[in-house]
Formats: sequence, C-alpha cells, structure tokens
Amino acid sequence: MSGTVEFVLDGGLRAKAQRWLDEPADAPVEQPAATVMLVRDVAAAAGVSAAREAGGVEVFVMRRVRTMAFAPDVTVFPGGRVDERDDDPALPWLGPAPDRWAALLGVDEALARRLLVSAAREVFEECGVLLAADADGREPDDVSGESWQQQRDALVRHEIGFADLLADRGLALRTDLLRARARWVTPQFESRRYDTFMFLARVPAGQSPDGRTSEAQTSGWERPADLLVQWDSGRIVLLPPTLHQVRWLATGGGVDALLAAPAPEPLPRVLPVPVRRGRDVVLVCAEDS
Repeated sequence: MSGTVEFVLDGGLRAKAQRWLDEPADAPVEQPAATVMLVRDVAAAAGVSAAREAGGVEVFVMRRVRTMAFAPDVTVFPGGRVDERDDDPALPWLGPAPDRWAALLGVDEALARRLLVSAAREVFEECGVLLAADADGREPDDVSGESWQQQRDALVRHEIGFADLLADRGLALRTDLLRARARWVTPQFESRRYDTFMFLARVPAGQSPDGRTSEAQTSGWERPADLLVQWDSGRIVLLPPTLHQVRWLATGGGVDALLAAPAPEPLPRVLPVPVRRGRDVVLVCAEDS
C-alpha cells in the first residue's frame, strides 16, 4: 500500500469504533493469519471471445455465516489464523525457501513457514484447492474425489495435519504458486484481532474451488468490479483490507499481470485507526512504523 487510505465506517463497524473512541481499552493481542485471493482469467469462465471483450479476472470469495464470532455475514477471501498444525518442520516444500519468505513478509523464518502452510491449508480446507505438486512438479488436476474429501474433512476436524496429507499423497507444498500482497492488522476496537498476510494465487489447472465449508453461507467467482458495485449499493460488506485488495484486482489486468506486479519488500504492516471527522468515524489506514 502506498500512502494512507481512509474508509468512512457505518453499521456495526462504526458502532464498535465509536464505543472504543468514547472509552478506549487495552486491545487484544493480534494472532497471525493468512488469506488467499484465488484468481482466474475471465477466459477460464466465459470463453476466449468474451475474455477479449471484457478482460480482467475473477476472484473467489465467500460470504461468512451470520453466526461467526468474527466478521459475520462479511464477504471475504478464503483464509484463517495460523495454528499448531502449521508448525511441522517435516512438511515437504517446493519453491522459495522459508528464509526468502521471511524477508518478503518481514517476519522471522519460523513464522514465515507457518504463514505459508496456513495459507495453503486454509485454501484446501475451505475451497478444495491444493497448492502442491509431486517431485516432478506436476500438480494434481483433480482433488474432488471421495478419498480427497475424507482427508479434507479430517483436516477440518484436526485429525491430521497438512504435512500428513502431503506426505500421504507424495506431494510437496508449492510456495512458488503464491505471491505476497499485503499485511493488515485488525483495528484495536475489535475483540478478536489478527495480523493478516494476504496472498495471491492462480487456481491450478483442472481444479475448481467449491466453498464447501461450514463457515460460508455462499461462495463463488466474482469479477472485482461487480464486487465493488455490490459493496457500494450495500448488498455486501467488505472489510477495509478486502475492499482495498478488490480495488487493486479491478485495475490489475489478467492473472499473469497480477502475479508479476511487484509488492514492497518487506510487506508494510498496515494498522487501521479510527478517527472522528465531524459526525463521521473514519478508519485511517497507514503503514505502521
């Protein structure tokens, strides 16, 4: 992110920020988390002729169920917090090494490793997309069969770890399929806070995200411009980090161009802070020094 971005808050976010401004309290410690923007060229969905006419990409999003403790009924990219399953040094790995990711993300090597594993694990759990390959670099082109679903469900129930799944299938995590894009911290007025690293990835050929997770009420492919129209009309809720990235996706061209777009190294840590502006409450999002 370059410079400072501001968002006028409304609804539940405005109410939370207002209460915190009236009575500031100690903020909960943020937990590390990862989210992934899965993208495909419009050509993959609409055919070559339509792609030439429309251009751009589609991104996979999910609308969270209303019972979620954090961000209920909000439209998000797949992802979640890092947990103990993501800290297995035996996990097979292809692509940039953890020390390279540490430099890109601006964290230590151990956390960088957990973040990459978390990103891939969450995408498989929530969407059924596997960012992995065998020793020859071949990606699985279909992970939707019954045996795959059983392992996916076992991951969700914490019965196995992501390293177990990969080892069982003779696969390794392909970190080269991911691009680091942004790092945003949940505002201090939230009761649950996350230090979220946002990644970009192309969906491997032959795979298709399904959004089969209990955390989502709906899911599917959307053009970024259409998401912005829905947000502007109040039909969906986008949190500031998601909104900022959707705006970027809407102007980034095709998948190749998005993947090639440079990001700051290391990623700047964006900390949104609520500020009163007359009758409005504005979330000022600036790089945290």
